Amino acid sequence: MNTAEKIIDRLNLQAHPEGGFFKEVYRSPDLIEADALPEAFKTERNYSTSIYFLLTSENFSAFHKINQEEVWHFYDGSPLLLYTISPSGELSEIKIGRDLENGEVPQYVVPRNYWFAAKVIQPNHFSFVGCTVAPGFDFEDFTLANRDSLTQKFPQHKKLISDFTRE
Repeated sequence: MNTAEKIIDRLNLQAHPEGGFFKEVYRSPDLIEADALPEAFKTERNYSTSIYFLLTSENFSAFHKINQEEVWHFYDGSPLLLYTISPSGELSEIKIGRDLENGEVPQYVVPRNYWFAAKVIQPNHFSFVGCTVAPGFDFEDFTLANRDSLTQKFPQHKKLISDFTRE
């Protein structure tokens, strides 16, 4: 049986700025030139990147957004609850897991420029997922939410934003 500690150790996962642990496992060798990308991208990007991502119930993935779509793939452990806030303020809750009968999905695409955060559903457990991004991820594309700024933009979600931000 897998445990969070075993996965973190065997896959050499490192702490992620949004919370949880990660390791990049793929970065396509081919590049898209900056002038062929939307304005949000200032430099070239790889075609695609993917990471392992592990979250424990003692932690959460803080609200953040990126310039690309991000595909979440469920691997092991507890299902997780992913919150998204669209640019217009629409809140969605998505359960990512294996129990299709109870509304979980094994894969979900977060649209670009949506704010998103996640937590493990089962107490004292972990969620192990993969995340794929295209065009490829660069930390230049990553924005970690500031609690006050995000609350000012979406006051209707004040409690959720407070629960899933660190500053």
